[in-house]
Amino acid sequence: GKLWNSFAAAQTAPATNSIPGPQSSAIPYVPIVTPNGSSLPWTMEDGFKTFRLIAEPVKREFAPGMIVNCWGYNGQTPGPTIEAIEGDHVRIYVETPVPEATTVHWHGMIVPNGMDGVAGVTQPGIQPGETCVYEFELKQHGTHMYHPHADEMVQMALGMQGFFVIHPREPRPADLRVDRDFCIFLQEWFVPPGGATPDPMVMTDFNLFTLNSRAWPGTAPLLVRKNQ
Repeated sequence: GKLWNSFAAAQTAPATNSIPGPQSSAIPYVPIVTPNGSSLPWTMEDGFKTFRLIAEPVKREFAPGMIVNCWGYNGQTPGPTIEAIEGDHVRIYVETPVPEATTVHWHGMIVPNGMDGVAGVTQPGIQPGETCVYEFELKQHGTHMYHPHADEMVQMALGMQGFFVIHPREPRPADLRVDRDFCIFLQEWFVPPGGATPDPMVMTDFNLFTLNSRAWPGTAPLLVRKNQ
């Protein structure tokens, strides 16, 4: 019962497509840079660091003038990067305007079985118009990802994935700290010539290669200073 919330109630959620401002001195880690993407804002709710994901069809500009019909989260593919700290308790609302049932699986992360997001195994699929709530404690640190475990061949092939970065509770030693931390998804696609929708049935004969769902000359530069 507590896993499910009405779609109507979720409409009061704040917008999730904004990009957070620069790092403040209160942030105990180097924020992730997701080129051609963003990080997901959060709020505190009942002691949980709370995020909101909207799984939905997305029109993504792979390169200037090339618009591709994808699926993603919060209006983008890959979805916005989720950042938190080891030991945080997180709550993640997932809305599903995509036209079929979906879930969110937290790839490589230690979570309770009921929160693992595998349709037909650990939960029912989230039907279009429904909202599911995932709650768990972050018991490790590292760079992970989120993606569906429902009709994976189609949903992931159309761009449904995002980074989930858990920063360590204890700061890294000075000689291991980084100045800039970039996250980039590599993906191959087959978009029929003259078309705009990827064919998920193509497994090897791809015709596009993207970095965070962008292809040159649409890829953002990785900006660093000398000696970083």
